[in-house]
Order: sequence, then C-alpha cells, then structure tokens
Amino acid sequence: MTTSADTHCPYCALQCAMTLTSSTGPAPAAQPGPVPVALTTAPAAPLEVQGRDFPTNRGGLCRKGWTSANLLNHPGRITEPLLKGPDGVHRPISWDRALDLAAAAVKDARARYGPDAVGVFGGGGLTNEKAYQLGKFARLALGTSRIDYNGRFCMSSAAAAGMRAFGVDRGLPFPLEALDTASTILMLGSNVAETMPPFVQHLKGARDAGGLIVVDPRRSATADFTADGGGLHLQPLPGTDLTLLLGLSHVVIHENLADTAYIRERTSGYSAVARSVASFWPERVQSLTGVPADLIRETARRLAAGAGKGGSYILTGRGVEQHVDGTDTATAAINLSLLLGLPGSARSGYGTLTGQGNGQGGREHGQKADQLPGYRKITDPAARAHVAGVWGVPEELIPGPGLPAVQLLKSLGKADGVRCLFVHASNIAVASPDANAVIEGIRSLDFLMVCDFFMSETAAMADLVLPVLQWAEEDGTLTNLEGRVLRRRRALTPPAGARSELWIMARLAERLEAPSTYSEDPETVFEELRLASAGGLADYSGIDYAMLDRGEAAYWPYPAGSTGTPRLFQERFAHADGKAVMTPVLPRRRRTPAGNPLAETGNAADAKPFTLITGRLLEHYQSGAQTRRVAALLAAQPEARMQIHPAAAAAMGVTEGSFVSVANERGEVVCRAELSTAIRSETVFLPFHFPELESANRLTEAATDPISGMPEFKFNKVWVRPVAAPVSSKVLQTMEAS
Repeated sequence: MTTSADTHCPYCALQCAMTLTSSTGPAPAAQPGPVPVALTTAPAAPLEVQGRDFPTNRGGLCRKGWTSANLLNHPGRITEPLLKGPDGVHRPISWDRALDLAAAAVKDARARYGPDAVGVFGGGGLTNEKAYQLGKFARLALGTSRIDYNGRFCMSSAAAAGMRAFGVDRGLPFPLEALDTASTILMLGSNVAETMPPFVQHLKGARDAGGLIVVDPRRSATADFTADGGGLHLQPLPGTDLTLLLGLSHVVIHENLADTAYIRERTSGYSAVARSVASFWPERVQSLTGVPADLIRETARRLAAGAGKGGSYILTGRGVEQHVDGTDTATAAINLSLLLGLPGSARSGYGTLTGQGNGQGGREHGQKADQLPGYRKITDPAARAHVAGVWGVPEELIPGPGLPAVQLLKSLGKADGVRCLFVHASNIAVASPDANAVIEGIRSLDFLMVCDFFMSETAAMADLVLPVLQWAEEDGTLTNLEGRVLRRRRALTPPAGARSELWIMARLAERLEAPSTYSEDPETVFEELRLASAGGLADYSGIDYAMLDRGEAAYWPYPAGSTGTPRLFQERFAHADGKAVMTPVLPRRRRTPAGNPLAETGNAADAKPFTLITGRLLEHYQSGAQTRRVAALLAAQPEARMQIHPAAAAAMGVTEGSFVSVANERGEVVCRAELSTAIRSETVFLPFHFPELESANRLTEAATDPISGMPEFKFNKVWVRPVAAPVSSKVLQTMEAS
C-alpha cells in the first residue's frame, strides 16, 4: 500500500514544500542508547522525498531536504526513556517511571530553592502548538519565569529592531516572491546560497539587472552571484557593518536620494538620524570598514534608483545581527530603508531572514522570557488579563519576565539560579556561546531532562532523556520566514516508545496538579492558541486547520473575519500614530579582549591574532546533531575546517589540510586549515556544527546586546598557531579530570 502526505522540510525557515511517499509501512523500532558521533550509517529511508511546487522553493530542495527522511529510522534513534545510572550509562526505563522522576525533580527544586530554580530552554524547531504549550506549561505547571529559547541566538536583534521601528516584528513583511521583480537587492550578512539554496532563484531578477549587492567579510557562495556583472560585493572588516550602513545613509541624504515625501508622511525621527550620520562621509567610512568610498556611493545610488524602477529591497541576516550592537545595526539598516521609502511600498521593502524552521512562529507564542502568546508583552496588564482568561487562571498565577537565554544559561547550578532544567529542541552544549562555561553549568545542575530523538551532546549529559517524535511523525503548524502559517502533516507511524512533547507536557502537568488544561492533540492546542493570540500583534485567530488543509495562504496578522496580511505596512505601521520610528544609532567601543592565552604555555611566539567569525555550511544545520548522522552529508563535510587567507597562512607556515590551534581566553579548537582567498587576511572562519575539540562556540563570547540579549557570535579575538596533530586542549583536559 502506498500513502503520501504533503508537508514541509524539517530544517530552515524557507520551509520548502515536499511530498512524502511511503510504500513500506511504519519504520521499524530501533534500539535505544547512546549514539557515537561517528555513527552515520542508516538503512534505506522509509519515505521517498519529492520536492513540491510552492512559492518559496518551486519544487527545489537542498541536500539537507533531499536526505531528510534518512534519519527517520536511523539506528541511533532513541525510542525509550533513558535514565543515567551512577556509572554514567543511560539505560531504558518505563514512561511512568520517567515522568514520576521528572515531576519529583521539579517538586524538589521548587521546595528547596523556589519556583525559579526550575528552567526551560526551548527551540525554534518546535511547532507552533508545542512552542505555545511549552510557554504555558513552564509558567503554570512549573510555576517558573525561567523560560527562553535558542531563537535568542538567532532572531532577537532583528526582532528588537523591527519592534522599535515598525511596532511589530515579522521577518519578511512581504511574500518572498516579491523579490523576483526587484531590480536591486542589498543583502547584508546572509549566505543564502548555502544556508537555504532554493532561495537564490528569487535573486535572479536583481542579478540579471546587475543589482545584487552582497555585504560579507567573506566572498561567500552568495557573494559569487555578484560576479560577471551581477552586482557588487562589499567586503567590510568584521564588526563594521553598522558604520557601513551609516555611510550609506549619509550618501542618501547628502546626495538628495531620500524619499522626502515618504519621510514626511510616514516616519518620525528623521532630523535626529540625519544629524547622527553627518560625520560618516564615504572616505571616512572607507578608513573604518575597508570598503572603497566609490562602492559605498554606488550602492546608495543603485538602491535609490531601484526604488524608482523595479523595486529595491534591503535584507539582513545573522552576520550583521549576531553582535553586541546587533539591534543597532539592524536599526541602521531599517533607517536606510525608511530614508529610501521602501517599507510598505508595493514594489520595495525591508526584511530579515529567519533561520530556524519555526524561528518566526517559535518567537511569537510564549517561549521567550518576556512574551505571552500573540507577541504580547508579559509586563502588559491587558495582555496578562487576556491570556489568563483564555487559560482560565487568575492573572497573578502568571509569573513576570524571566531571563534571556545567555543569562539563563549563566545561572545554571548557581545558588540563586536554575537547578532543574528541561531542554526541548536545542543542543545547548554545542550551540551556545562560551560553550565551555555552559557545559560546566550543565554538569552542576541537580537534574537535567532532555527531549530529543537522538543522543545529542546535551542529551548525553542528561539525567533523563525522553524520546520524542520526528517531523514526519507528527501533525502541527509552523510559520515560515514570510510569516505564512503552514501545515505539517504526519506521514509515518512513529516508533512505539516515542511521544510528542504535547503528550509529555500533558502527563507531567497531571503529576504536578497544574492549573488549566494541557492537550496532546495538536489541533486542540492550535484552537486555544488562536484564542490566546486574538488581538495581539501576531494574531492567528482567523486561521484554522481546515483552511490550511485547503491550501489557502495564511499570513499573520490574520484576525478572525479577515483575509490575512501578505504585505504589511501598506497603509500604516503598528505604532499608535501609524508612523515608523527612525532611531539614531552610533558605533560603540567594543570590549578589549584579554591577552594571548598561550603566553603562559610558551607557545605564544608562533601564534598570530585574528578575528573569528562563525557560520554555517551547505551540508549541515545548527549544531549538526541531525545532519552529522546523515552519511552523505557527513562524507561531504566530515570535520570543522578553519578558513584562512593563503597569505596569512604562509606567514605562520600553515598549509592546506595542516592542523592549527585556534584559542582565546575561553577555550581552544584544534582542526585542519582550509586556505582560501575568499576571506580577508586578518579574519578566520569556523563552522559551528561540530562538537568537542572542533566546537567553534568554545571560542565565542557570551557578552550580549543590551536590548535583544543576542550574544557576540561574529566578532571574537583568537590566536592561531600551527600544531603537529590534534591534541587535547587544556580546557578539555581540565574538564575530563574533573
């Protein structure tokens, strides 16, 4: 018997449409237990994956999407609850015992330290239903304010800037197809050719017009599309994107390229912004960023010309946002777009590219420390009253704001911090900044429970691991990078021992005698989400499963009785006066890093300082916990490699494929070198998908943006030196000894 289901890819926020076809029946149950990182051989996939025509991908998929079904019956799949014994080995236990242990751990932590000693760390890969119920479960069943999620590491700066300028945050406030007719697209800090390859077809119009402009310290695969007359590549020094944007705004104002009527009618704050950019003339910006003054002028002129022709779009990504000044940098990009009259125009716009599969929906409905469903502020009395009414509880039962992700992780195991932690859809041991400190915090917890379908690096440290469903085994909804709500459809019977997080939350809520109700049925949860979001910025009240199953396009805000909002801001912005707010921003002095950490070892002489930037590879996703288990993907990119310019490498005696140590005061990475002229000579690049001695986040700093809580992923000082072969780092040796 052959069955099929139309659904969407489990990886990035492009949410490429696919059809899953099965002729073999349910996947066989796999043996549970720890999975070595090197174990990647998998049996034939139980499903055939076919790309499906859809506006974002038009039938195309990337390598990750084509191989996504390979993990569904992988031999490393966890299919029973696992409890770590005194010997450190995880062994199967019953679901009843597992849930009893988790509930007992919560009660013990609350009794000994108070409700905020229990913490929850969520993820942007959870469906809308699970993200919504997780926020409710944390606040009512656990009674804690300590919930946040890994989207804080992804979209928080862009979200904060969007809220400040527009009054609402939706990654792309227009359908992705709108880019097709643009004559000019400025893309800052995003390498879509590798992170979401089907996206690049939407750049073709701008590229054919010679108007694709890519800002990136590396000549990335996306920047390569600007060659042969396709556009411009601006290659600034890392950490100078804000200065570059101020220079572009300076040119727009001083060459009279601004849309003065739009500024007058639809914005506020212009005068202050004009004064703030007055000193950033192109030649000065060139001296600070390394971008030639003539390219700065040409970029500004092309954007202005495009706005009057086929349309201009400004798009930002993590490369310019994952900084301690990420909110201000995104604000500078928004100011530039407002000067040109792009947001709300029928043919132009500003947007930011959401990364994770449900990075948009995951930040709207309650798993952020400061938010309630519908993108409501948890400190707003009216918002609290509305949500309390939907939940059927007194408003005072809902805790106040908690801690953003970095601060939450810094509190692990501390006397006044989180002592009992639940982790969902996140691999914090690999994906968090200053990963060594996070691992130390994890090891100091009284109790760690991880919900996952593989033994990730975080799950391997857990006291209790609960097996959950994979994407093709569940129903639900997700919201893609355009703010379009999509249906995820079950195509496969899950292993007998796996459970949905909705079921887990419902059973734990019973054991904790929690107020309100917790359903294990996704549609029932979505119906409650609709009510909770009604009247909020992210209003889903007019969306239901039936319309999504009919294939209707559903862009939020979608109040009941409306037809949704494919393109925002056409008439007004979400501030009370209907105007967008322009906010002056200026570069701030960065922290001076500590000295060479190798000085005490006698190895300082042959180490050279560089700026480290991190990012993704085509074949891998996030922490690599899934893609490193797909044989074809791991074979293509089996290890972390540090990209370095040949001239810089030659000065240290580093050759292609030779081993290097990359170190700073936080830790050390040892990996092979990859020589490339695509990177600036004072900069090195590491992918962040690999664990242990190759984990790039052992080097990244946990300093955060004061507005968004975004950590500094893209600007870290490191010292590089050649080494004969991989050696255990001092940090790892210390941790192993302890």
